[in-house]
Amino acid sequence: MKQFRHNVIRAGLEALYFTRAHHLLRPIFAGVGAIFMLHQVRPRRDAGFQPNRHLEITPEFLRAVLSHLRGQNIDIVTLDEMHQRMAEGNFARRFACFTLDDGYRDNRDVALPVLREFAAPFTVFVASDFADGCGRMWWVALERVVAKASRIETGIDGNTVRLDSGTIAEKQAAFDRLHDWLRGLPKEADLQREISALCRRYGVDETAISRELCLSWDELKPFAADPLISIGAHSITHCNLAHQAEQDAHHEMATSRARIEDVLQRPVSHFSYPYGDKIAAGPREFALARAVGFKTAVTTRPGMMFAESAQHLTALPRVSLNGHYQDVRFLPALTSGAATAMWNGFRRVNAA
Repeated sequence: MKQFRHNVIRAGLEALYFTRAHHLLRPIFAGVGAIFMLHQVRPRRDAGFQPNRHLEITPEFLRAVLSHLRGQNIDIVTLDEMHQRMAEGNFARRFACFTLDDGYRDNRDVALPVLREFAAPFTVFVASDFADGCGRMWWVALERVVAKASRIETGIDGNTVRLDSGTIAEKQAAFDRLHDWLRGLPKEADLQREISALCRRYGVDETAISRELCLSWDELKPFAADPLISIGAHSITHCNLAHQAEQDAHHEMATSRARIEDVLQRPVSHFSYPYGDKIAAGPREFALARAVGFKTAVTTRPGMMFAESAQHLTALPRVSLNGHYQDVRFLPALTSGAATAMWNGFRRVNAA
């Protein structure tokens, strides 16, 4: 199913590129700007089993994106500047914001040098447990479990399920099955229990992953002092907020903000919902983000920014720089708004 979706998206991007339909759609769907979503930026890895590849792009592709935006005379601005423009209705020039979720160490080591070349500011959304070195990055843990095992056995819905994972194709199928099952569990505690059991069974140290991949507080302090960088909040544990009781979801938002402000001694005005899709962030979470006092909060719902987005500042869409579609041919379609418009059924704002 995931491969089918990838194929459909790529076919859509190819169609826009070859028909040049995005030129006709740009005046309608380009909006006033875009918020780009990234996670990891690192050199291309050898081909093989990479089920989380969509969460990483190469520095070369990031450089191409920035060059394209500068060539289009689009302002690259901070989220604070974007917020001000939205509040004032200042849409004389189109803008772009860059946001990176989770707080990976390569944001400093790989992304920052590229962004410096273009004097491009960006926001890194930090999950405070990841910075503490005790967070559970379960999607990475699952990748490592499947990478190690030639066959996986686990209990799903009361039944013993055995999944072959000897070949790359089998590993991808096993990962997709387990990932969808884990994401669909009703409680965060259920997800953590099941992924921990898999890690124990197949010899993966899940507790070491965030320390290995993410910036610690000691690393974040000098990183956050760079004038190009803003730090936003991304919850405490990177949980599905929609699965939490309201008071717990409020706690995840407010406490992560307080923790970052206390350590870094700088205000935190912007939030990124973990996962950020419709099943993880909806009207209740949007209201909670307002109640906590965030100026803006970003989702993973695809879309461009429009003047009407000023009425939904805690439900903002983003344009994903997805590792599956690192092709400079697609950049005009992405920045035209045509690709996200097709995905959204040609709705300009999707905040329900």
